[in-house]
Amino acid sequence: MKTVLVFKTSVRKRGKVNYLAPYLNELINDHGRWNFDLEDCDNILRIETQKPNPSAVSTLLTQRGFFCEELH
Repeated sequence: MKTVLVFKTSVRKRGKVNYLAPYLNELINDHGRWNFDLEDCDNILRIETQKPNPSAVSTLLTQRGFFCEELH
């Protein structure tokens, strides 16, 4: 069963999404998929995965200089 994780982020540009893509692909691997909604005021990152690990996602973005907060 897949879980959907939703994060508020500070990622605002497509170039930053491209920068983060390899890291998110490695983290999510073959266990799901992810996408950013840059038109949303909270620059939402949605991750659909069979192996949810919200703290790993937050850490990944934070270590690369972005704000990231899981929304419940």
